[in-house]
Amino acid sequence: MRKLHISIISLSVLLLVSCKNEVEKPKVTYDVSTASKVIAKVDSTQVAIADLPIQMEGTNYLIHPVGDVRVYERGAKARYGSSSVNDISFTISNIGEYEITGYLQNLKFQKTDSDSIRPLTDKAVLIQTATYLKTIADKTHNHVMVYTMVDMDTNKDGKLDTSDIKALYLSDISGERFTKVSEDFQELIDWNIIESKNRLYFRTIEDTNKNGQFDKNDVLHYNYINLAVKDWKVVSYKPI
Repeated sequence: MRKLHISIISLSVLLLVSCKNEVEKPKVTYDVSTASKVIAKVDSTQVAIADLPIQMEGTNYLIHPVGDVRVYERGAKARYGSSSVNDISFTISNIGEYEITGYLQNLKFQKTDSDSIRPLTDKAVLIQTATYLKTIADKTHNHVMVYTMVDMDTNKDGKLDTSDIKALYLSDISGERFTKVSEDFQELIDWNIIESKNRLYFRTIEDTNKNGQFDKNDVLHYNYINLAVKDWKVVSYKPI
């Protein structure tokens, strides 16, 4: 019995050491070509679908969320994700008062008096949030959308997912002027709106020691954008 107890302790210690030795998957993989855009491969097993359109209050545009479901062949019958065709939920987004969330491949915009639909982007992206700044629109008459998304396969695993760096983008409510406002290879930490100043503030972190991870040894960047003007200019500031 004592030998069994010692064996169990030894096995536990080995498992603990093994877990500690596991290396966290890096968000950035560096090589000589990292300075250029890293494009993810297209997954041919995915099928694009769209949710029903939504209209943000006070706007004259419909927004169509577009995402993918993965199709697996099983004999003569196809399955979508982990569910069969008969019981799958085809909802790909969640709708808040002024926000769309999910893991979306695109958003498409349609003016209410038109049948024409235009995409936000023609690039491979993974949109996680799309937020309409209603209070800014009420004050400035500038109708701005804010997006958090993955736009590059920074860890070079052949796909866009939450293991890659998150970026910050803006556009008009029409989807036009789609603009990246965070720097390439800087991870978005958070953003907020200060209504009294009509500003969007955001923080990013840069992997300055090039170890592929974001940690205490890296540099934080503090920025804001004045949304009261049409031209979006990123201004750096130093609170510390």
